[in-house]
Amino acid sequence: MKRRDFLKLGSAGVIMGTMPGYAVGLTRTKPRRIGLIGCGWYGKSVLLRFLQVEPCEVVALADVDGQMLEEAANIVAERQSSHKKPKTYRDFRQMLAENEFDIVQVSTPDHWHALAAIAAMKAGADVYCEKPISVDVVEGAAMVAAARKYNRVVQINTQRRSTPHLIEARDRFIRENKLGKIAHVEIYCYYHMRFRGTSPDTDPPPHLDWDFWCGPAPYRPYNPAIHPRRWRSFMEYGNGIVGDMCIHMLDMVRWMLDLGWPKRISSSGGILVQKDSIANIPDTQTAVFDFGDVTVVWQHRTWGSTPNPDYPWGATFYGDQGTLHASVFRYDFIPQGQGEKVHQDVQYELEQYPEDKTEKDLERHVAPAIRRHIRNFLDAVDARTRPVADVEQGFISSASCILANLSLQLGRTLTWDAEHLQVVGDPEANQRLARPYRAPWEHPDPSKV
Repeated sequence: MKRRDFLKLGSAGVIMGTMPGYAVGLTRTKPRRIGLIGCGWYGKSVLLRFLQVEPCEVVALADVDGQMLEEAANIVAERQSSHKKPKTYRDFRQMLAENEFDIVQVSTPDHWHALAAIAAMKAGADVYCEKPISVDVVEGAAMVAAARKYNRVVQINTQRRSTPHLIEARDRFIRENKLGKIAHVEIYCYYHMRFRGTSPDTDPPPHLDWDFWCGPAPYRPYNPAIHPRRWRSFMEYGNGIVGDMCIHMLDMVRWMLDLGWPKRISSSGGILVQKDSIANIPDTQTAVFDFGDVTVVWQHRTWGSTPNPDYPWGATFYGDQGTLHASVFRYDFIPQGQGEKVHQDVQYELEQYPEDKTEKDLERHVAPAIRRHIRNFLDAVDARTRPVADVEQGFISSASCILANLSLQLGRTLTWDAEHLQVVGDPEANQRLARPYRAPWEHPDPSKV
């Protein structure tokens, strides 16, 4: 019996006591079956945290890069308790057709998130998906529609919502009104993370299916500046630094302040300094998210210095009684006038999880947050409830960033109708809420998922 069928049963106790994988009394009798689509940097980072949280069984992996796929399969065989090597697939659709999964993790580049996640939901799996959830607004709406239609639990990896010191900062200072009235928040990133320089187009390496990698996105010739890992510098495959870094901070602010959709979004900027690079994302951008009572202002520069070396990527909450700086590494509360300043650093878990010390490319300061985010997701899966970063919350944060990019492209402020998911009085903007797909891929329709 599928888990969705248990939703028709009576009490929650009966549901939980008889769910697949459980004996009466809520004791799990067999590991959850996991599949991964996208075996790159963060795909492996998150998947290996699943194995730390619970003895799951990674059944299969899919990636169009055969070299990346084989490397991930070998690492998983070494790390999972069964030491079984997962089956490997170049086409995620075949992986979903030939296996049954409890959970599918989607960690592809951004332009593949929607199609892969919706396919996994249709196959009966709950989904853990990277941010931003999509590259256009309609894709995100389709993902929410699919999650609701197929009764799937979908967690987006906006793991600031599960970061211990940020939860503490929210509870201790914002919820206890230590900042007073908060009317303005600055969010920012000053990392030099945009690809610099030039690189000639070449034939793709033999282990990579480049046409499939591009998928529904606009096709451009293979260039080693794009893959592996540097695709975020190209708007064809992502949403720029606003879609990569702003979404984390905007989502964190929305969560901390319990905000929904912004009412108006505006943005300006462009490629103002690093004009000699083949990257086509803005090197300088400001975006304003107007929530009515609160204005959230984003700024990024991929050049120059950071105004505050302790906070090169983070958020600053301004209240009439105090200020709160928050980042993935720390927080600082500064009261207005007299009062005690409070500082807290991120807490690592290197002794509890010694694998964190040696794992290649792991962001060690983020690993505790990912583990808690996964635990929250698995608990929601078992209870059939919505997790802390439910797909709808991921949609709001992702779409807000996409709308900021659209405002930059059009050169005007967008007024957003959250009920109808439309820009008010702007047919040109509404036409761009879904970008064209490259054949033979078909854009998902929220009404037909």
